[in-house]
Amino acid sequence: MTRAMSSRDTILSRIRTALSGEPPVERPPVPEVWPPGNPSVEEMADRFAEELQAVSGEIHRAATMEDARRRLAELLDELSCDLLGAIDRPICRDVLSEIPSDHLAWPEAGGTARTMCELAAGLVPADALLADTGSCLIACGTPQERLLCYLPPVCIVIARTDQLVEHLPAVWESIASRSADPNLRGEFVLVTGPSRTADIEKILILGVHGPKRLIVLLVG
Repeated sequence: MTRAMSSRDTILSRIRTALSGEPPVERPPVPEVWPPGNPSVEEMADRFAEELQAVSGEIHRAATMEDARRRLAELLDELSCDLLGAIDRPICRDVLSEIPSDHLAWPEAGGTARTMCELAAGLVPADALLADTGSCLIACGTPQERLLCYLPPVCIVIARTDQLVEHLPAVWESIASRSADPNLRGEFVLVTGPSRTADIEKILILGVHGPKRLIVLLVG
């Protein structure tokens, strides 16, 4: 009598196939969890802002990169930010081009959690903005980049309007392709508002397990 293949058998069979050098099993299609509604960019921007603000996040719109530089400088003055950490991406270099270099720190492989905690704020680039939850999807290639999302008391996320998507399924194919690339390392981080926690008396506290303020700078 033939025994039905269990999930364990399926997984082991795929592992054996991969180790044998045979062609990999084709990845199944992405299931349609939420059908696309095809909203406009402005509709997604409005929904994203509404959801972000509902969880105590902040959003600042900038029509151009020049406007974004000016707005970021105002934010840093408001925060009395002496040292800003930033993930080294082109959009971060661009928006920080007028900030004095002695006020900037770029996370390096040797950076520690303690050095990240000493930063006044962190600037991170979003790979996608999820309109339905007000979440920022951030690709972190190193532990230091991941820590920059969590440890400074203020997290500033920069993104362009063309990075707005309806929801996570709308960007899943891109995530899956990147995750399957053996030459890439790291992980994706989903950030939805500042850190929030509540004690047994249901008193909500911000900033206990992560940044107390989350600011999204949306360009476009």
